[in-house]
Amino acid sequence: MRIVLCYPHEPRHRAQIAAIVPDAEIVDAGQERIAEEIFQADIFCGHPKVPIDWEGVVAQGRLKWIQSSAAGMDHVLVPAIIESPIILTSASGVLADQVAEHAIALITGWCRGLPKFFRAQQRKDFRRLPTRDLTHATVGIVGFGGVGRRLAQLLQPFKTRILATDLFPVDPPPFVEALWPAERLDDLLAEAEIVVLALALYEDTRGLFNRERFQKFRQDALLVNVARGGLVCHDALVEALQNGWIAGAALDVTDPEPLPPDSPLWEMENVIITPHVGGQSARRADDMTRMFCANLRRYLEGRPLINLVTDKRLGFPIRGIGIPIWGEDVEE
Repeated sequence: MRIVLCYPHEPRHRAQIAAIVPDAEIVDAGQERIAEEIFQADIFCGHPKVPIDWEGVVAQGRLKWIQSSAAGMDHVLVPAIIESPIILTSASGVLADQVAEHAIALITGWCRGLPKFFRAQQRKDFRRLPTRDLTHATVGIVGFGGVGRRLAQLLQPFKTRILATDLFPVDPPPFVEALWPAERLDDLLAEAEIVVLALALYEDTRGLFNRERFQKFRQDALLVNVARGGLVCHDALVEALQNGWIAGAALDVTDPEPLPPDSPLWEMENVIITPHVGGQSARRADDMTRMFCANLRRYLEGRPLINLVTDKRLGFPIRGIGIPIWGEDVEE
């Protein structure tokens, strides 16, 4: 067995994996070598950020299982993989704490006016400026998977009213006022003062937030995107901000990414931009390796895999159909 890794880790993490499969060859490909090493993998764990010849990989017929080290699997959702027998499992839940924490930072920073106060500090300008409240605000969470559910937990102390939508609206926690099907997105937008995107990027959600949809928002609403940049049409977002269709945006992801220097978003005072750092954590490699090892044991023993993607077109595990979900149903 040859296991190829492409996520940040240390020798001790490879030792953890080797302890489960002592006879396996474990290869640290990194981004530099993954495009070639993937052809010699029986199992792949990681998130390639370079072009991969997935059609060639499928045609070779060696790769049996992809364990993504990211919750979003848009990097592998190509027709060849979708139609192949290759098993897909996501890292949903592994980074939920960090991404939800980052969402809270973006929301509170924007509401309390930190960007404008930082600019005023640089000018030595000591003036009070208007701020907003997160406490008692209506927050809409679009996509109620691992990140969305964790964010809802963190919002409880702020006494927020929480609405959510999801393609599979099951098992709503008691502190969520409503969990609606995805078709009711516009109903959520009509009520939410803060709209947080935490949904997967796939064929049906790419460009979901376009010119028409931004006109469904409340004019005092803040858009927060900690999911994938491709969910939002860049030009439509710029137009919405310039025309006052929404009050502001807090973005950890953009499309394209990196955001080009000539994008008007950089200069807008009602926009916060961070460079896709929501999933960063000192524990990230530990947590990802622990999850992979738990799934590797299950794979070898023929048990149900954690976060199994049963519908590859969607690219995420579906709650409510008996699939073990990391951090909710199981954490080994």
